[in-house]
Amino acid sequence: MSDGLLTGALGEVRVRRPRMLSPLREHLRDTMWFAPTVGLVGSMVLWWAAAELDTELVRLLQDNEEYDTLKGLNQVAEDTKVVISTIGSAMMTFIGVVFSISLVAVQMASGQFSPRVVRLYVRSRITKITLTVFLATFLFSLMTLTSFESEQDPRLVTNVPLVEGVLALLMVLLSLLLFVAYVNGTLRMMRIGFVIDRIARESFRVAVKHPTEEVPDDDRLGPETARITHEGRAGVLRDVNIARAVRAARRQGAVLRLLPRIGDFVVPGTPVFAVHGGPTPGRRALRYTVSVGVERTFHQDLGFGLRQLSDIALRALSPAVNDPTTAVQALDRIIQFLASVAPYPLGALHHRDRRGTVRLVQPVPSWPDLVDLGLTEIRACAAGHPQVTRRMLAGIDDLLLLAPADRRAPLVRHRALLAQAVERMVPEAADRDFALLPDRQGIG
Repeated sequence: MSDGLLTGALGEVRVRRPRMLSPLREHLRDTMWFAPTVGLVGSMVLWWAAAELDTELVRLLQDNEEYDTLKGLNQVAEDTKVVISTIGSAMMTFIGVVFSISLVAVQMASGQFSPRVVRLYVRSRITKITLTVFLATFLFSLMTLTSFESEQDPRLVTNVPLVEGVLALLMVLLSLLLFVAYVNGTLRMMRIGFVIDRIARESFRVAVKHPTEEVPDDDRLGPETARITHEGRAGVLRDVNIARAVRAARRQGAVLRLLPRIGDFVVPGTPVFAVHGGPTPGRRALRYTVSVGVERTFHQDLGFGLRQLSDIALRALSPAVNDPTTAVQALDRIIQFLASVAPYPLGALHHRDRRGTVRLVQPVPSWPDLVDLGLTEIRACAAGHPQVTRRMLAGIDDLLLLAPADRRAPLVRHRALLAQAVERMVPEAADRDFALLPDRQGIG
């Protein structure tokens, strides 16, 4: 098995067909080179088209013997040459400012929130668009300067960069507007409420792709006939090419069962697929079926959002930070996410082919796994913070009302453990009663 780009969404194939470009889109969103490269290429194409238009305009005026008009246009273009030269040097200054602000914002987010939230800044669209437009404006200005000619005779001149100059000025105006939007967006991303909201929305995008109907039992898969090991580099299992795996299993009349969960760390030689009820698909058919990287992504990872929210809350509850209000904000979203997935069948996803036959079984976190991920570590640090204990108790009580009866046991367990921790940590009975009083705002 080798690394590669993956496709698919977290859900059954018959519910939502995987899109082949989905993993490529996810990869490009995690990079900073693609958008600026496209912008530079687009800038070159735009300059070439503008230069051709200017050349054609000069030729048309010369054919009509409009030399006075051409002479006037040439003088206007010469006046804009100084402005365009200034644009070229100013854009480099703006690019330096953008990079400086971005690096400071990333450093502050990593230290204050969690290193895992840095990807929000890397994936920021406004940052990429601003950098792209600045670089494109800089390159376009340089190329426009090359279009100016020393020839002043309107009968001999071949190009008057009039259209190029107008476009350069418009691109500068766009750059200034984007710079204002970029500063505003960066300041928003430095606020903890906005960061938590972004993480929650990314988590919900994964959750809504989850099927809501019950799935068949694993005992219908047939006997296990073989296991397929991972032969790529070691790393975190980022996502699975559902369409490719389903197609390979269908051709062999078998069922593939993914052994590690999305987010697990795998090393070469680790079994990644178990084959049930049919011949083993060839290595070629399963190439690029799993994608391994250096960090987890939201793409198919149902628990990654809870991991980040829990990390933010733990950082806020540490003695160095001591910010229980931030922990309460993270708890708000954790409770919201758990409430949204409470009715879903969890534990495994069954992906079907076009005939409705199960071809791929993908493990996902179970309900107890998600509850433990969202509450365990925060509960362990919350006993000395009544604001957090009160909010957690209120959240657990809400989940007990929303969750099906067979899913209430983990919630009851966490409620009892939280009460025991407060009993041990808080000596005064009045303080204990206050800390164990459910409150959706904590203390307010």
